[in-house]
Amino acid sequence: MGKVHFIGGEKGGVGKSMTARVLAQYYIDHERPFLGFDCDASHGTFSRFYQEYASPVVVGDDDSLDGMLSAVEEHPERDLIIDLAAQSAQPINRWIDETDVFGLLDELGMQVVWWHVMDDGADSVTLLSQVLARYASQPVDIVVVQNKGRGEHFERFLQSDTYTQAFDQGVALIELPRLHAKLTQRIDFNNSSFWAVANDRRLMNIAERQRMKVWLRHAYEQLEQVVGLGGESMQST
Repeated sequence: MGKVHFIGGEKGGVGKSMTARVLAQYYIDHERPFLGFDCDASHGTFSRFYQEYASPVVVGDDDSLDGMLSAVEEHPERDLIIDLAAQSAQPINRWIDETDVFGLLDELGMQVVWWHVMDDGADSVTLLSQVLARYASQPVDIVVVQNKGRGEHFERFLQSDTYTQAFDQGVALIELPRLHAKLTQRIDFNNSSFWAVANDRRLMNIAERQRMKVWLRHAYEQLEQVVGLGGESMQST
């Protein structure tokens, strides 16, 4: 069964595009076919760094959103990675409900994976509780990403009622490791893919390229839990 990954989190600055980009790089490095869609019109980070793989989508324009479903029908062998913009939940949810997107994707043999990327703030926890409530009875796999680049103190989340609710629903919980600040800056200024940073001598020195490779290795270990063979939920870890 193929997968359609919605990379969300609703809150700005939590690392949604970073998550979409590393997931795309994982697919590329493992030679798994995919199509990318960038719903963030204000920044377009996903399509800027992976322009050969990601196309822009206009949230609020049903024709534009419908194009993602057409892509599934035309390319059933490819998974989809959809980078959602901050504060896009209302129009995205309206489109999903009016079109019965999840039901249609199920008919097409595609599994929906909803990623909630979070920092260590209270807002991310509150938004997660809303996601859990909305998709509790839907055919959706939920993945919670604790972004270590946007916070180091997730203890309050792990002790919260929302965490307990996520556990009871069998949600997958992974971590996105913190990326060295200098590397992050250099990547942004060069519009470089993670592969280029890890391998191109013109962009980084040997130590920086090695740090990039180490970060990717750790990130891939986390991604393997939800996009690799098998997969583990919070209940099985």
